[in-house]
Amino acid sequence: MKSIFVVAHHTRGEIAQLLTDLEAWCTKHGHYLWMLPADANARGCEHLASEGAAMDADVVLSLGGDGTVLRAVHLLDGAPVPILGVNVGTLGYLTEIEPSECINALQRWVEGREDKDFIIDKRMMLTVLLKRADGGTDLSWRALNEAVLEKQQSGHTVWLDVVINSELFATYSADGLIVSTPTGSTAYSMSARGPVVSPRHRALLVTPVSPHMLFDRALVLDPHESLLIEVVGTRPVDMALDGRKVMSLTQGDVVSCAPDTCTAEFLRFKTPKFHQIVRTKFGLGDD
Repeated sequence: MKSIFVVAHHTRGEIAQLLTDLEAWCTKHGHYLWMLPADANARGCEHLASEGAAMDADVVLSLGGDGTVLRAVHLLDGAPVPILGVNVGTLGYLTEIEPSECINALQRWVEGREDKDFIIDKRMMLTVLLKRADGGTDLSWRALNEAVLEKQQSGHTVWLDVVINSELFATYSADGLIVSTPTGSTAYSMSARGPVVSPRHRALLVTPVSPHMLFDRALVLDPHESLLIEVVGTRPVDMALDGRKVMSLTQGDVVSCAPDTCTAEFLRFKTPKFHQIVRTKFGLGDD
């Protein structure tokens, strides 16, 4: 018996039939299927609700787009459980299959062997540590795509010191600063004109958002280089991880970013071809 934890988008209509098919398949083959109560209630599947932790599953099934995948990653919090992303979204960089392929893919995973019938694609994550200027308790988080320090007040820039390997690199005057992983290079960082980096790399990308300074380029750092960002202006700063605001920062607060010891794991049935995915998602082959 396999335990399958489902994370589902709350409103996409196509998911209703997919959940019905999944439940029938699991019942027939003796697998255990469950969802968090919030997801189950939103989808009208209250009988599938359970408070069981995502990390207790054999696989996490993400039904939605990349936002749903990111939610699954955060629920796992570094646990080595593979995620199978089913694209019921738009771009779907992180998803693997279409809804019509879901049951067959699960069957292949149940019956197959790793590196022969499927592979586990491991992606670097960030560990983000906050030290408060007021001496409060240190806080830490994980992120798959990026950490963003961004202005709160419209029409005003923020001031951020970037310290690399214990030496000041620059004081940024900008709308914000993005620290992303290679996986996150096709997310917010790309919209801020950051580089597109293959997820096979391990690196830290530092990309300013609308910088008000002569130096406006993104940096690509070795993963072993230390990176600290200090709020040096008096204007408040919001910090968001993978698109979710987690904290408001004030002058003197320091954020450090580094590769996490854990990785996000994705269930794949063919070797990912990152550059072809970019080509397809952006219509680069269209006439």
